[in-house]
Amino acid sequence: MEVMATRKQKLRPDLPDTLTSKANLASTYRNQGRWEAAEKLEVEVMETSKQKLGPDHPSTLTSMNNLAYTCEGQGRLPEALALMQECVRARRDVLGAQHPHYLSSLKALHAWELKQTGADAG
Repeated sequence: MEVMATRKQKLRPDLPDTLTSKANLASTYRNQGRWEAAEKLEVEVMETSKQKLGPDHPSTLTSMNNLAYTCEGQGRLPEALALMQECVRARRDVLGAQHPHYLSSLKALHAWELKQTGADAG
């Protein structure tokens, strides 16, 4: 939190380093189960990244991936699936079908689709 606050004070809040600090703090919150705090920061990071870097920039796609995980962790599977589907499509187009980030997102998407299918069947 201190790093992010200092960067926001000393640097502009929309600079990549500041966004990275926000994303790191969001990840910490997610790992602690502090879903709402994580989601708030992840939405900020994703929206700012879209505006400053573009919707298909790898950093923007990472923030989308992270937000999808937070939604899934909160049990909001349809929302998580929609975000991850968009992320997978964009990562394939931008990074290529062999890139580890694309493959990781694709794996999560398939697991969540199976989870949804199992939930629908049960």
